[in-house]
Amino acid sequence: MRPSAAMLRCMWSLMTAIASAFGVIFIAELGDKTQLLALGFGARHRLRTVLAGLAAGYAVASALAALVGGVIGAALPERPIALAAGAMFVVVAIVTALDRDDESDVDREAPVVRSRHVIASIALTIAIAELGDKTQLATVALAAHANPVATWLGATLGEVTAGMVGAIAGRRLGARLDEGVLKTVSAVLFAVVGGFILVTAW
Repeated sequence: MRPSAAMLRCMWSLMTAIASAFGVIFIAELGDKTQLLALGFGARHRLRTVLAGLAAGYAVASALAALVGGVIGAALPERPIALAAGAMFVVVAIVTALDRDDESDVDREAPVVRSRHVIASIALTIAIAELGDKTQLATVALAAHANPVATWLGATLGEVTAGMVGAIAGRRLGARLDEGVLKTVSAVLFAVVGGFILVTAW
């Protein structure tokens, strides 16, 4: 049974929405603060752990943007959101700097509990960082003119792809640096990003 013209148009519309969201969001994410965070995570953790955390965090952020982002953006002022995100980065920087655990899951298999903790931490950090970000606002705009589910899928794929580019770069960096240096670099990176957000929001 051949698909009808209406079905073909629907499929084409969905594919176009996915491709458009992927392209726009991937480009917007290049050099963005969350990609820099992915670089820091990639330097300290296994790529599959980082991938799982990025996918979860970006999926949640994109879902909010595609489904209720417009309502949230209208109800909540940008400044409190930005201040909360900046404070979160500073907290992550402090926790990273104070972390005295010399064991890293960069070069060995981490326990399941440890991996789940890392994944949850990455996902939470990314989801909060994306609140009010330009990529989330772009997703809201795209979803307003296309299928929200297709937009969510394309946006999530674009963000995860850009994030993994940063994570892979961090992985290569991590292979050349001592664990103590990695902690310092990661803490400074988080602090700089958080400080920048706080200053610009203030």
